[in-house]
Amino acid sequence: MRVALGQIPDATPEYLAFANQLGLPGVLVNTPLLPGEAEWAVEDLVALRSRCEGAGLRLEAIENVPTRFYEKSMLGLPGRDEELEHLRNTIRNLGQAEIGILGYHFMPASVWRTSVSTRGRGGAIVTAYDHAVAGDPGRQADVFVARREQSRDDPFVRAANLDLGVELDDAAMWANYRYFLSAIVPVAEEVGVRLALHPDDPPVPTLGGIARLFRSIDALRVAMDVVDSPNSGLELCLGTVSEMGGEAAVLEAIETFGPAGRIVYVHLRDVRGVSPAFEETFLGEGNYDPVRVVKALLSAGFDGFLIDDHVPRMIDDSDYMHRGRAHAVGYISGLLAALDPGYQQR
Repeated sequence: MRVALGQIPDATPEYLAFANQLGLPGVLVNTPLLPGEAEWAVEDLVALRSRCEGAGLRLEAIENVPTRFYEKSMLGLPGRDEELEHLRNTIRNLGQAEIGILGYHFMPASVWRTSVSTRGRGGAIVTAYDHAVAGDPGRQADVFVARREQSRDDPFVRAANLDLGVELDDAAMWANYRYFLSAIVPVAEEVGVRLALHPDDPPVPTLGGIARLFRSIDALRVAMDVVDSPNSGLELCLGTVSEMGGEAAVLEAIETFGPAGRIVYVHLRDVRGVSPAFEETFLGEGNYDPVRVVKALLSAGFDGFLIDDHVPRMIDDSDYMHRGRAHAVGYISGLLAALDPGYQQR
């Protein structure tokens, strides 16, 4: 296993220097600022990878295309076939650019929180979610929705994108997902790109009138069977799985999907509490024991990369939360150094 710097919005000299200072071999870029209203061109993807490699770093993956690239596909609306053709082109271009992993979600209503200012350990700022607040019509101003392409510094936008103009139940969303995956997996197989699905965060039955499909480990099992392909796997966010059922759920997910080779990469973060109410935490004070979790990943044969993902905002931290990320990366790197005989920091 290895550690990568997670969730950088672009391969700028500053982010790449930070990764190098942390001794990491690679980075993950989330929703990069690339030209294109409907798809990404190969030359822009090559340039992104080349900037990383020029700093001595591997571009491990791109996580998420802009929501506008495939929102009609998630909602099953007219125009989805055109979207899917553009997405197939993007996947082909990723393959040509030698970027081997594309993480994605299938949450048209996105990630929700009901607080982005909860005080954690020592006064650090963490996000929290309470489904009772989210479902209260009188408290919609207390809902924060992640729309990273709309706000680069702070991905959570107050009361954003709450009404998508359609209501969809589980059956409709499963039909949309099958249509979506059947359209793109053959191209991913053709060009050698692995697609990695993120579980729904928060893992609740519905938000904004839209069913949340990937809210349980059983649902993730079904997702892996929709198109049974080695190029279709999981972006296993252990924080989201912890929201489903704490350490027991996290270990079950690793034991289920690890030996089958379906874990493409891992978000190593945690929360305190489980759905319908939880708050994010520093590693080591949440629902699961990180030592047991890393041991489980090793036992399951996982040999990919882990990222820091969501972290608390520490005192005088930046918008990217460099201090919180440095703590998380150091914690994860220390775990691997102690537990994985094959681990080597740069």
